[in-house]
Amino acid sequence: MKKLIILILIQGYLMAASLLKVDVNGVEVPVIFEKDNRLPLASVEFIFKDSGYLASKKAGLVTLSSSLLNEGTSKSGAINFAKELENRAIDLSVHTGRETLVFTIESLKEQFNFGADKLIELLNDPNFKDETFKKIVKKRLAQLERKKDDYDYIASNGLRSTLFKNTPLALPSLGNEDSIKSLKLDDIKNYINTHIILDNLIVVVGGDFKEDEVKEFVKKVALNLKRGKVEPISKITADSSMQTVKFKEPTKQAYIYFGAPYNMEINDTKRVIGKVASFILGSSGFGSRLMEEIRVKRGLAYSAYSRFIVNKTNSYFSGYLQTKLESQDEAIKVVKDVVDNFVKKGATKDELESAKKFFLGSEPLRVETLSQRVNRAFNEYYSGAGLGFSKKELEIIENLKLSDLNNFIKEHNEINKMSFSIVTDKK
Repeated sequence: MKKLIILILIQGYLMAASLLKVDVNGVEVPVIFEKDNRLPLASVEFIFKDSGYLASKKAGLVTLSSSLLNEGTSKSGAINFAKELENRAIDLSVHTGRETLVFTIESLKEQFNFGADKLIELLNDPNFKDETFKKIVKKRLAQLERKKDDYDYIASNGLRSTLFKNTPLALPSLGNEDSIKSLKLDDIKNYINTHIILDNLIVVVGGDFKEDEVKEFVKKVALNLKRGKVEPISKITADSSMQTVKFKEPTKQAYIYFGAPYNMEINDTKRVIGKVASFILGSSGFGSRLMEEIRVKRGLAYSAYSRFIVNKTNSYFSGYLQTKLESQDEAIKVVKDVVDNFVKKGATKDELESAKKFFLGSEPLRVETLSQRVNRAFNEYYSGAGLGFSKKELEIIENLKLSDLNNFIKEHNEINKMSFSIVTDKK
């Protein structure tokens, strides 16, 4: 096992990401650069922090804005803009997460400059046409109509609205029919103009580039962004009042989502111990406590899953399962019992060893592709842990003692304070 770790560390050193700084109009733009000359590929992300869907109290605004940004420019239109990219096998797309909005370019290196030019066009001339706005609203409303029969979607949104009541995280990222119909094109314009700004920018670059090339094209694109200031997204704390909400639908299965507070900061190194605890409790599939008790021993569900979610602005414990309608109460009781037993008694030696083998043995699979490596590097930087933290993470896991793991688990008895969101039948 130690030989494997050494090999991984050597590989990581040879392909380690570096942090560059590019001065653009007085702003030092952080650039995370992962050099890889094995294939003539380019992967670049222009990431705007504090600009994800938690940045707005208008449900669906941010994700609808990203939809508009995927409709090309006003000059070219969606179809012609997409054709120009497709003819050169360039993928230029925009997507949003909870905390960030991201422009991504993936292409052969020889086509990258063209892709960067198209990104500049998009930044300077978003498709702010009335017909484009009406088109994306119509598509979103159709998507929401289909979601009315998606009981996982209903249950998961119900859990977030319960755990994070009166916060942006309680709102569905896609919005709802009323919120989408209430949005105006000016809302999207305002969001884009106030959040896609130079002061918010982090750039992630991977591929066969020299540092000077990286700095040159980052500056070329970033010069098209104006200065500005965005308020950081406020911290959001999960509710601990242990509520249960039910949604009555014509279903033959019960969809059960559960969640609780999890007191963890994204830059806390103990988060690594939490990954191991989460793996043992519910995120490892077969072999996890939840799967063993709910499926293997009792046959209550095909699968049961849980995990610890840790972001900059929020952290919580969450899980789900499906079961027969007549078994839903028993399944909920088993979930509560399993979590309570885990907090009180902790993990076993065999469970810890199994978790170590997984994390250490599967490490090469997590750095196979360029996109995996650049995403890892960004997460290391964004969390505040620092580039290269993944190597330290492996060392922490390898040296983790059972007593330290179980002390950690006992310290986090807040995960017992679970709320439930259940889609069940109308009877």
